[in-house]
Amino acid sequence: MDDEIFTRMMPLAEPDLNDPVLIYALEGWIDAGMGTANAISTLLSTVHTEPLATFDTDYFIDQRARRPMVRIVDGVTTELTWPEISLRWGRDHDGADILFLVGPEPDFHWSDFVEAVTDAALTYNVRLALGLGAFPAPTPHTRPVRVIGTAPEQSANLLASIGTVSGELEVPAGINSALELGFADVDIDVMTLWARVPHYVASMPYPQASAALIEGVARIAGLTLDSSSLRVTADEARARVDDLVANNPDHATMVEQLEQVADEDEGHSLGDNLPSGDELAAELEQFLRGEGA
Repeated sequence: MDDEIFTRMMPLAEPDLNDPVLIYALEGWIDAGMGTANAISTLLSTVHTEPLATFDTDYFIDQRARRPMVRIVDGVTTELTWPEISLRWGRDHDGADILFLVGPEPDFHWSDFVEAVTDAALTYNVRLALGLGAFPAPTPHTRPVRVIGTAPEQSANLLASIGTVSGELEVPAGINSALELGFADVDIDVMTLWARVPHYVASMPYPQASAALIEGVARIAGLTLDSSSLRVTADEARARVDDLVANNPDHATMVEQLEQVADEDEGHSLGDNLPSGDELAAELEQFLRGEGA
């Protein structure tokens, strides 16, 4: 591990970890409904964590694209808060060790970043690495959020426990894909969990997706994690979307079509039979902001 790009920040003696699970969720890639962001935020608020290390963001981050936040008091510039990629350690409610890799997705030097992360995973004897993601999909808000997986060939057996998208896709990659292949190179099991978010709510928070991701992690990794606060928020969000859809026959028809597709074939590919949800999305955003009826 290159200490110039990966700096240890242990305030206490290094913990004696027992086969931890590594959960990684890095900002900046596709995150429909803020599923990933709110999932990792909830995990960090319910699991006490301590910093293990931070990455050199001058090396990995474009500061013009991800500018630091400046604090100004009565015209006096007092401090800058820089974006930070960090590795944190905590335990679930039953005492199982967890590592969290959080912060912005690197802009530069992905190969060096993957090497640093996998070196850390080997150092701490990580037994399983799980990434989080969320993408817009042709699915209705009236059905439970389906979580699917991607994994390198060496970990493809994990996909049987969650399912995936059939067929061949060629799409731009996020750092999750690079990490998957990096973990495979060092023989650590890895999978990215993807929440399928209704395309017409993808631009606003969708707590159902965040809860589904946390519950998927808990089930696959054998961890005890709390998603109850997200479920409460999800029920409230569902009721508001229901109200909007019920008041517009066109929207109700679109949702019914999505329900039919979802019920007939849970394995259809990402773009199949995708109705246009632009009008509903615009009205929904206005509705949730309190600007509409």
